[in-house]
Amino acid sequence: MDGYIPRLKTRYHEEVVPALMKQFGYKNVMQAPRLVKVNVNKGIGEATQNKKVLADAVEEMRLITGQHPSVRKARKSVSNFKLRAGMPVGVTVTLRGDRMWEFFDRLVTLALPRVRDFRGVPDRSFDGRGNYSLGIKEQIIFPEINVDQVAHINGMDVTFVTTAKTDEEAYALLKALGMPFVRREEEAVAA
Repeated sequence: MDGYIPRLKTRYHEEVVPALMKQFGYKNVMQAPRLVKVNVNKGIGEATQNKKVLADAVEEMRLITGQHPSVRKARKSVSNFKLRAGMPVGVTVTLRGDRMWEFFDRLVTLALPRVRDFRGVPDRSFDGRGNYSLGIKEQIIFPEINVDQVAHINGMDVTFVTTAKTDEEAYALLKALGMPFVRREEEAVAA
């Protein structure tokens, strides 16, 4: 693995940065927005009753991201949900560096096209500070997951944290990296 550079990282440096510099008129390469980290989060409310659900979620997240997830615990007790503070309620992984680039590449090229009736991801999920969040309804879109061994189909949230100052810059960055956003014309026709 020495000397290995993910192909999307190479594409970012060779194609995306010059295009963003031209589009936004940056004078320095360091002004161009870049992807800092990708956070993958999966909430599992059923884990309070069934410990196997938590173990399955941890294993699925490890297969999808290539990194061991951390288990998130409830901060407060909520009696209506039979939840006490300290009970596991989700798993999360923060990807940086080469793992982040590899996950982004697999998500865009392999997983998202496997979504049923896929037309693209919405472009309304920016937070105003250049970060983008995407909800995935089923974990089985990832090729690493064996559909026959899945007990519960559940989704996850993926957040892309960038150094972009505005949503427009973040949109241009993610679009250039290959994120399949819904075209605005198609969106208007569908509504």
